[in-house]
Amino acid sequence: MRICILIASNNDHAKKAKFPMTTALLLVDIQKDYFPGGAMEVVGSTAAASQAAALLAAFRKKSLPVIHIQHISTRPGATFFLPKTAGAQIHESVVPNAGEPLFQKHFPSAFRETALLEHLRKEKISRLAIVGMMTHMCIDTTTRAAADLGFSCSLAHDACATRSLTFKGVQVPAESVQAAYLAALNGAFAKVMSANELAADL
Repeated sequence: MRICILIASNNDHAKKAKFPMTTALLLVDIQKDYFPGGAMEVVGSTAAASQAAALLAAFRKKSLPVIHIQHISTRPGATFFLPKTAGAQIHESVVPNAGEPLFQKHFPSAFRETALLEHLRKEKISRLAIVGMMTHMCIDTTTRAAADLGFSCSLAHDACATRSLTFKGVQVPAESVQAAYLAALNGAFAKVMSANELAADL
């Protein structure tokens, strides 16, 4: 099922735009369960959200498109982002403004079984600036999917966060997971830069 929530607006952002409306900010899964006290806290979520909020403010200031992605867990046994729970809500630092579309997804990729691609094509968006959580899961999957679909992607490394992982008894710290995934994405799938650098590149 494809879900898009478009918050009513009294302003026509396109009419006020001073920059080409071909670059959109994609905020992926910046939701309360990833923050301290949430059901799936990730390392550095508060700092990453602060950088994402600063980039969000830069996009809004220039009247550039902003798109929010919200994960709602529907798979059996899910323990976070459960429907109709506080943890599934968008974090207060990046709450959608009036007129900013919000797409709900049920899989790691923001494109799978959503109307995101249709919306991007309709709005003639060719470049995505991506921020959000978790780097090793939904950020990685969404970025690769976007690149494969022909979008030029920029990824703000300090506006993303992840968690530690374990494989066959090997503990991988969150910092190493973050570095490994960003290194793999950089170049082939996205231009990885800081939020400040991305804002200056608009």
